[in-house]
Amino acid sequence: MKKIFITITISLCSVISFAQTKDIDAVKTVLKQYNAAVEKLDVAGTEKLFTADSKVFESGSSEGTYAHYLGHHLIPEFKEFTSFKFSDYKVDATVAGVYAFTTESYAYTIVLAKDKSEVKRKGVATSVLRKEKGGWKILMSHNSSRK
Repeated sequence: MKKIFITITISLCSVISFAQTKDIDAVKTVLKQYNAAVEKLDVAGTEKLFTADSKVFESGSSEGTYAHYLGHHLIPEFKEFTSFKFSDYKVDATVAGVYAFTTESYAYTIVLAKDKSEVKRKGVATSVLRKEKGGWKILMSHNSSRK
């Protein structure tokens, strides 16, 4: 009886661990899709990566929902860039039920269209994602940067 209990316990732990790993990979994929869109300076379709009630915070400012942030911040700003590149990217994710908590650290370089000058920064971002029908979506995102 004791062997059966141990075998069942080990099997359940393996299944739970596999499910969590699968969710962590899915969460990281959402973040990678968003970052790839930013690097392309083409955020068309990225709304699907965010919940309708999302909240975006950037460098000490509340930017509202992602839809608002997209229309009033990203799209106009991207018109002033010729490139945006991430480097030294690291991400950590933890899943707890239908929520995931992430921390990203990175460097980025922006090339400005007006004079081809470069802006280099180090950045961090924390996000909360929620699992919904259709997969993981960003519920809340906060990012900041420094020289």
